[in-house]
Amino acid sequence: MPHPTEEQLDRTFGALADPTRRRILARLAQGEASVGELAAPFDMTFAAVSKHLRVLQAAGLVTRGRDAQYRPARLDARPLAEASRWIGDFERFWSDSLGALGAYLEVLQQLAPSSSAPDPSRDPEPPHDPEPPHDKENPHG
Repeated sequence: MPHPTEEQLDRTFGALADPTRRRILARLAQGEASVGELAAPFDMTFAAVSKHLRVLQAAGLVTRGRDAQYRPARLDARPLAEASRWIGDFERFWSDSLGALGAYLEVLQQLAPSSSAPDPSRDPEPPHDPEPPHDKENPHG
């Protein structure tokens, strides 16, 4: 499958940048829904939800059906898969970097003198109290 264009990625990530649109996509992952069903959990008008749906449609993340007056919205996850593949290229970099860091830490641990490591089996000495306890009945002595 060819890599997505810059414009496709920009539209996908732009649509995902809004938390309301992410919640709408999460709802649509459970199945198609009407604007009214999508608006129910939000404190916003149908018009506002429709505007979010238009952004999601422009990004290719949502399609709208037509069944008489009912126009259900459906998730189209293909742009998410493309964005995931794009992010996956960077995941390999993170994994490689973390692997190199782990190897470096192992070398440092091997080079460190073993006496500098605390002995967990040895109890630390209790702290020394410099003042003797006061006699409650005789606060001056």
